[in-house]
Order: sequence, then structure tokens, then C-alpha cells
Amino acid sequence: MYNMGASTKPGYDIANKSREIIKSLIDEDTKDLTYEERDIVERVVHSTADPEYAKLVKISPTFVETALKCFDNKEDILTDINMVKSGITRYDGEVMCYIRDERAVKLAKKEEITRSAAAMRVAAEDGFKGVVAIGNAPTALFEVMRLVEEGQMDARAVAGVPVGFVGAADSKEALSQTDIPNVITTGPKGGTPIAVAIINSLLNIRKKIKEEY
Repeated sequence: MYNMGASTKPGYDIANKSREIIKSLIDEDTKDLTYEERDIVERVVHSTADPEYAKLVKISPTFVETALKCFDNKEDILTDINMVKSGITRYDGEVMCYIRDERAVKLAKKEEITRSAAAMRVAAEDGFKGVVAIGNAPTALFEVMRLVEEGQMDARAVAGVPVGFVGAADSKEALSQTDIPNVITTGPKGGTPIAVAIINSLLNIRKKIKEEY
């Protein structure tokens, strides 16, 4: 059973009980999802203690498959802020964040854009290829979409879940209308815990698949 990060018997017992409670709360909203999609939603609900996310999380048909293939190939994970990067701890590939990169700082000042958006440009210039996880900055998500559309970034799949009342809902709605395999949360809700939960769910799924084979 999914351990939610537990590593001891008491921890496993708590995780299993939590999972049972979550399933009972959101079963109706997730009954039509695949096993992998349900796992993502359940982990998001667990990380927030908010069953409403079962209604807010929207996963495009090819997101899970595409992201898992990226992880099998050890392609990079790009995050908008270091808090998201820090939460992704069990990946044997690279987890990257350019928010503090001097090039991003200088570019943001020069172009009068946010550092988060500038960080996406720098990542693209460095040849980023893989999965993007954005939990906070709508401007970063808009920039990723622009870069992909213009052929400047190879973002294979995007977990776009920025939080807030300015631009967040619009950026996620725009992502859902692209051809990029994606997962979003509708409306203003989102944030670091959501982005981390989505990626860690996928990494846990990948680990279980590898163990079975």
C-alpha cells in the first residue's frame, strides 16, 4: 500500500488509516480515474487535508504516461521555486531550479519580468528537457507555455498548480487548453504542497512498477 513517506510500522499504520479515510471522502469524485490518477489525487488530498481537491485536480489523458517515461529516461525536473525542489527527494535524475541563478536575476531586471519567468528562460537556454513542476508563479507557467509554443523549450509534461488570486486560475486554464500533457488545479488553489505531491506520487508509482518487474 502507498506509504505517504512512512518508514516505520507506526508510520505505515497511520498512512494506511489516512488513506482509508481519504478514499471514503473522495471515492465518488475519483471513481472514473485510473489507478495512477487516483494516486495523484489522493496524495494531493493527503498533503492538504482538503477533500475539495478531488474536484479541482484535472489530469490530461497523456500526462501520467508521458511523465513516467521522462522519469524512466532520467530527464530533468524543473521547478519554479526552491521549496518545490526541496520537496522532491527520491528522484535519481536532476531536480533543477533557476530562481536564484544570477542570469535569471539579471534578465528579470533587464526585461522587467518576474524572476520566476526569467528562470524559465534561463532553463530553456540551458537546454532543459523533461517535466516542469510549478506550484507558485503563474508568470513562470505562462512563460513555459510561450517557450514551448515557440519551440524554445522541450517541456514534455507540466504540473501547473500555481496558487493565488492574480493570474493563477488564468494560467492553469490556459495550460489545460494546450497540447502539453498536464495536470492542473482549477481556480486559485494550488501551491508548493500540491506540486510536490503530484511529482512524488508519480515517482512512487514508478518505483512500484520497477519493483514488480
